[in-house]
Amino acid sequence: MTVLLDLTLPRTLDGLEARFGDGSHRGARIEAWLFDNAAARRAVEARLATAGVQARIRSAYKPLVHFFLEEVGGPPQALRIALPSHAQAPPERFRLEAYPLAGMYPDAGLTFIAGEAELSYGVGLDGAAVVPVFAPNVLRPDPLGVPVLTPCGWLRHWDAAGTLMADGPLETEYEAVFRTAMTAITTHPWPPGWPCFEVMAIAAVLPGIERDLPYGDEVISTAEALHEDFYFSILDVMKARAGLGPMDRTAQPGQIVPEIVTLDGPARLTITLLPHSAATRALRGPDDLAGADRPLTEAQIHAAVEALGGGVRDIVSVQGRKLLARVFEGTGPAVLLSAGQHANETSGIVGALRAAAVLRAAGQAFGFIACENPDGNALHHALRAANPRHMHHAARYSALGDDVEAREAPPLHEKAARLALIAETGARLHLNLHGYPSHEWTRPLSGYLPRGFELWTIPKGFFLILRHLPGHAAGAREFLEALTADLAEDAELAAFNATQLAAWAAHAGAVPFPVINGIPCNIGESARQTVPWQLITEYPDETIYGDAFRLAQRTQMRTALKAVALLRDFPATAASG
Repeated sequence: MTVLLDLTLPRTLDGLEARFGDGSHRGARIEAWLFDNAAARRAVEARLATAGVQARIRSAYKPLVHFFLEEVGGPPQALRIALPSHAQAPPERFRLEAYPLAGMYPDAGLTFIAGEAELSYGVGLDGAAVVPVFAPNVLRPDPLGVPVLTPCGWLRHWDAAGTLMADGPLETEYEAVFRTAMTAITTHPWPPGWPCFEVMAIAAVLPGIERDLPYGDEVISTAEALHEDFYFSILDVMKARAGLGPMDRTAQPGQIVPEIVTLDGPARLTITLLPHSAATRALRGPDDLAGADRPLTEAQIHAAVEALGGGVRDIVSVQGRKLLARVFEGTGPAVLLSAGQHANETSGIVGALRAAAVLRAAGQAFGFIACENPDGNALHHALRAANPRHMHHAARYSALGDDVEAREAPPLHEKAARLALIAETGARLHLNLHGYPSHEWTRPLSGYLPRGFELWTIPKGFFLILRHLPGHAAGAREFLEALTADLAEDAELAAFNATQLAAWAAHAGAVPFPVINGIPCNIGESARQTVPWQLITEYPDETIYGDAFRLAQRTQMRTALKAVALLRDFPATAASG
């Protein structure tokens, strides 16, 4: 075990109270923006008031949404918002940061217009005078040295005579934890080649915000946002060190595990390098697949696969877990059915297991991998123990740090299962069941929008991606029309998609690909395909439970079964040739 960093940082909110609450600032007024929860901010405001200081302490993260949550009395009847106009902000930045106001107030006719202030929204409520809402941001280099506009702490201070004494950024413990950690990781003398470590554990306990929002699965979570910032920023740094671009998915630095916990008090941070033997194993979960209302554990997946039978083609993961690949002989055009390539996308695993049972009973020929990334699945369950509502993208990739699908050089480990089953079955269609964030995805300390994943920052309902090899485009549109027509018969799914697409339109504009029968669909050519056609499902599932999860896994199952049926009954489909 190697400890890269072990430190404690004072809480900025406590520092403000100590600075202005000592009795020497009576008659003063302060405004501050921090990454603390509302209860803690209100408590300090009250204590400062007893010291003669008028204080208003707001949230530095999503300040406009917090304005509505904390300062607007009731739902507006009409809502018009002028957006900040900072030259260094991407065009969609502040409109997306206002999400999910359109979902929270569906009857307010939310409209956005271009504003003139660099860092303030202009809020027009029910025809009243426009109210400025400050959005504290600072331009600073991200871990790759690229200047980005990021949310930050801020302090304004007027003395008892009303003279403005301070008006500028105030580094909070939330920002300092990220900056200090990234400096330690960037400057560490890593060994040449891959991997650089087996497991890098980043443990941070610090104040923050965990708040459900009154729309869909939406939450405000500074801990989740910090997990995303840490995970992808560390990947960016390690890829840059090897001369790879930020969107490369082949880098194998090792398994990066940020565990971020929200707790009032000083911030504590440790970064430790551990062996794979310290990787957490998952516990046993529920056994009812049809009624499953949450992600499946390693043991439950094993039990379901064993019950299916079939020809065993076990392949071992980097950390020594079995992929439990199976081959089923039968009739009809063979397919490969898989899920769990990105292990934090969980509804596809349940949907794939349910579909596999139906296909097995029907005598369909197919190859099957219930979870292509078992190491990520185990990590996901370990992280969910502390933060069940976080998306945990640290579990998206393998224990080597790469995307299983992108792996090209030996040892192939998990990727070997997919290639072996395609070769053995002759599958011409790969049904690859995926998910994506069911609530907003942000990286506030490296530019707010998740770099390279901007199209995924807010959900847009269930959608489909069909990728084909060159020369295999024939029938793709017709196939998706037939498939989506069947799926649209599920009234619950249709209503879900309509709601999410409406919120997407309000905050992001038009969906960037065709909507067929209420389901967005993207058809694209890729020479890197391992089969003529790959149908990828995308359900916003990463943090959902209960009935929402049941709808997700049912949709995944129905999509897989209908796609297989179309291969038999749809002669125009190139994948069946």
